[in-house]
Amino acid sequence: MTGAASHNNPPAHTHNWAALTAEAADEVNQTFGRRLMSLPGTWIGQLSTEAPAAPRRPWSEWHYWWQAHYLDALIDTAYLSLAQGDRITAHAELRRGRALLFGIMIRNFGLFPNYFYDDMAWLALAAGRLNGLSIRLEARPSWLARHAVRTLTRHLHGAHDEVLGGGIYWSRKRDFKNTPANGPAALVFARSGAKETAAAVADWLRLELFDPEIGLYLDGIHPSATGRDVEGTIYTYNQGPILAALLELGRPQDLDHAAALIAAISERLSTPGQGLRLEPGGDGSLFTGILCRYLALAARDPRLSALSRDTASNLVRDTAAQLAHEHPTQLSAAVQRWTVFAAAASL
Repeated sequence: MTGAASHNNPPAHTHNWAALTAEAADEVNQTFGRRLMSLPGTWIGQLSTEAPAAPRRPWSEWHYWWQAHYLDALIDTAYLSLAQGDRITAHAELRRGRALLFGIMIRNFGLFPNYFYDDMAWLALAAGRLNGLSIRLEARPSWLARHAVRTLTRHLHGAHDEVLGGGIYWSRKRDFKNTPANGPAALVFARSGAKETAAAVADWLRLELFDPEIGLYLDGIHPSATGRDVEGTIYTYNQGPILAALLELGRPQDLDHAAALIAAISERLSTPGQGLRLEPGGDGSLFTGILCRYLALAARDPRLSALSRDTASNLVRDTAAQLAHEHPTQLSAAVQRWTVFAAAASL
């Protein structure tokens, strides 16, 4: 967690979110970013300001999915720069994004697949956006990004079976199916054109891990001797990717469910005027940023009602105001701050 909101913070509408996004991007790139082992053409995020520099300890502690969200944040800034007519910054972020994706592959022992399917889904989503940015800016795909998407998507398809009625596994151990893996996987499938599989995963999540009493998604489910054991914890980030997948699928029931999910997020996971709750811990310091990315997507979707869009917008902006005066010393929290500002700037 990066800290509670200060009562002295100005109202959210007084902030220049685009400027704060640029500042947060510079802070992350300069404070945490570096070449991997000093190799040309690579980039990687150091985990904290206290950690030894990556070139000195290249195989130290490794958080694959933090790097995937760092890549997503770079792409956010590129698209914001394009919206402002700044193609120079957009091209710079594209180059850094390619170097980061290459650095991730090298650091992951020359491969994109990982032990955890949720990790693979996060990187597939970011690499897909990087490929789209390359096409937008240079009228050509990024070979490495396209390779990453194809490889990781193939592995995600391989994790999908009918045990527990459907869904994909969390890890190669194949003993747990959860929302952290199935939400982003459904979005990967939908964006890659596998709409039938995406719908099957989204429908399975709704049946098995959605709590209708509170309107939110639970964490996961284990097969057991009695049939299934549910992990009932509610996390902010679990609501975000499935929200985006529902919008990508776009069936009437999906859009209705998306609107209800936004309302439940507002009721259950936020404090009026202060935005979404911030989760503790290293991984947890990414959670709320992930939800904000996809709430901003919903806030810009004309198929949703004005009430739903306004609710999503206010949640993002109020959350961003909590983080305006923070300066995290950990990569996950710094990337989250950047992500939330970019989400607010996109509205």
